[in-house]
Amino acid sequence: MEIKYWSDIACPFCYIGSTRMKKALKEMNIYDETPLEFKSFQLDPTLPKTTKENMLDHFSKGHGMTKQQAKAQIEQISQMGASDGLKVDLLNAIPTNTEDAHRLIKLADSKNDEALTERVIDAFYQVYFSNGESIADHDVLTKAATEAGLDGQEVSSVLSDNKYLKEVRADEIEAQQLGIHAAPFFVINNKYGISGAQPYEVMLDALKKIETGAVK
Repeated sequence: MEIKYWSDIACPFCYIGSTRMKKALKEMNIYDETPLEFKSFQLDPTLPKTTKENMLDHFSKGHGMTKQQAKAQIEQISQMGASDGLKVDLLNAIPTNTEDAHRLIKLADSKNDEALTERVIDAFYQVYFSNGESIADHDVLTKAATEAGLDGQEVSSVLSDNKYLKEVRADEIEAQQLGIHAAPFFVINNKYGISGAQPYEVMLDALKKIETGAVK
């Protein structure tokens, strides 16, 4: 089984959804043998790399809500993450551009070490959802990426140039061609799609049906 999924570091449902997918794969004892390819998807590529806007204001404006409504929904999302054992402190997340984080994930991909790539992705999720740090800040990214196992000089080289931007754009173009307009979106064996952070049980059931050929 092969799985690729479009995801953004600033997307709580991507964080939750990928966690549930991994849990389902482990339940089926096929996690170690199942390639899980992260594909770049920016929820809002127009966001700046520096901002003074807080998440509450950003969320309320972006979703056409009052601040009270936005706060309630943010808290609901955070509780959803907690139910999966994740710290999703969305209220204190900084709404900035994720492009550089995606480029560093592509750097990790280039090493053909799936465990390394997973560590880098997880480190960036921690930056955004747990630490309340800017995912666009180069010092923050460098620290997280090197602690996850990437070479510091290579990280600096990527961040000082446009390296891997073409690969990020290619993922985004592929998503458009496939009609993917939201994340997360999982594509299994280049044939079956699962949209959103579906409940773990739904993902597990879908994977079992695909594995046994119960769905055509």
